[in-house]
Amino acid sequence: MSRAWADHLDLLIRARTPILWIRSQEEERIAHLLAAAAKRLGNRQLARWDFIGGLKGWAGRDGEAARNPLAALDSLAALPPEQGALLVLHDFHRYSDDSSICRKLRNLATSLRQQPHTLVITAAEWQLPRELEECVTLLDLPLPDQGEIEALLRSIAQASGQNLSDDLLEQLTHSCSGLSEQRIRQVAARGLASRSQLGIEDLEEVLEEKRQAIARSELLEYCPTEATPADIGGLDALKRWLEQRHMAFSDEARRYGLPLPRGVLLVGPQGTGKSLTAKAIAHSWSMPLLRLDVGRLFAGLVGASEARTRDMIQRAEAMAPCVLWIDEIDKGFGGSGDGRSDGGTSQRVLASLLTWMGEKTSPVFVVATANGVERLPGELLRKGRFDEIFLLDLPDGAERRAILDLQLKRRRPEHRLPLEVVVDRTAGFSGAELEQVVIEAMHQAFSEGRDFGEADLISAAAQLVPLSRTAREQLESLQQWASGGRARPASSHCGA
Repeated sequence: MSRAWADHLDLLIRARTPILWIRSQEEERIAHLLAAAAKRLGNRQLARWDFIGGLKGWAGRDGEAARNPLAALDSLAALPPEQGALLVLHDFHRYSDDSSICRKLRNLATSLRQQPHTLVITAAEWQLPRELEECVTLLDLPLPDQGEIEALLRSIAQASGQNLSDDLLEQLTHSCSGLSEQRIRQVAARGLASRSQLGIEDLEEVLEEKRQAIARSELLEYCPTEATPADIGGLDALKRWLEQRHMAFSDEARRYGLPLPRGVLLVGPQGTGKSLTAKAIAHSWSMPLLRLDVGRLFAGLVGASEARTRDMIQRAEAMAPCVLWIDEIDKGFGGSGDGRSDGGTSQRVLASLLTWMGEKTSPVFVVATANGVERLPGELLRKGRFDEIFLLDLPDGAERRAILDLQLKRRRPEHRLPLEVVVDRTAGFSGAELEQVVIEAMHQAFSEGRDFGEADLISAAAQLVPLSRTAREQLESLQQWASGGRARPASSHCGA
């Protein structure tokens, strides 16, 4: 555990903070950390309580207060006032809605300030009753840091009679970054059970453990992808920029003094390649792609959205290095202007997300996509939130030719069709619309029992009404917004 966190815990206990809530579900790790704190602070007494087992840790009182939460709180009255003590209560948040327990906690919040006793409640989530908001001090327990993971892996290996090499220990430590202590122990146990030692083979086990953690999440979706930058027609300026940012993830970049890249916001009309770009980044950088369902952040009970946001961030960091894809962020946060419609939930969630993006030290590259900017809150668009904002505009003539050629070669690798007329007839078409031109031309020819040709492409283009005509005002507004220096063009050429 980082020294700063341990020092903060010691300070809260020395300051006679009456009730501490350590937000985590790693009960075993919390027990070790509190035992170390009790020893540092003059060998304070340490006991724990749970509903089934009752009290444990105080001589002669094991099993007391089993199935009796109120009696567990009363047990503090029997302690000598001069002897400091820590009482850890597991799952106690489940009983805080009971009026007698709530009242007892409020009384203790006053009386314990005069005694060296501290109540510690462990819970991953707790919707605090309003009466207890001023009584409980929250302390988040971060995931194990590099030092903790290295020490844990070394101790597990030594217990099995193995001495890990420095290189292997470093690889395993980096790989396990973002996992809880319990998950790391499970991965190590599987390695020892199958091969009697920890080895390079365990790296795949770690990745699988992280994939399962994502699968258990309702917010994040693990997206396998084979897309590459070569699958994207045009966007040459964006591609060059991404190549530079990829290099900045290396250790050499850290030694050079470069920070880890934060992310990029891709803005543009539908069908211009925003989603495909997110997939291509993950595949070309050899990173897992996690797609965030923003809508699910706001589903459920009041207060749950903030908890879901913390869970999402923790799970994303557990997969690091990775690409976090926030698709259509304008739909998720587009109504968060004043927060009156949802009690301020969207504002708080957005603030948490932006704070994390600005302060994160983990290699999580955020790729956010938006079809428009008129609904996006200003704080999301300010410089510094993302490394850069790119406008993916409608392709120009050269890009349309490249996209058509790409789509045709995907279906007819040896095609030699002339494209000059088709390119001319598809001005204002997006990449997705150009793909539909090719597909429609193939449908027409296939239904007549022949191969398709240039005439079929021209006919298909004539039948399709592009978005640039049906939503002209929106596109012009977006282009005008970007032209003011608010976004960089993704292509080095402008115009259709």
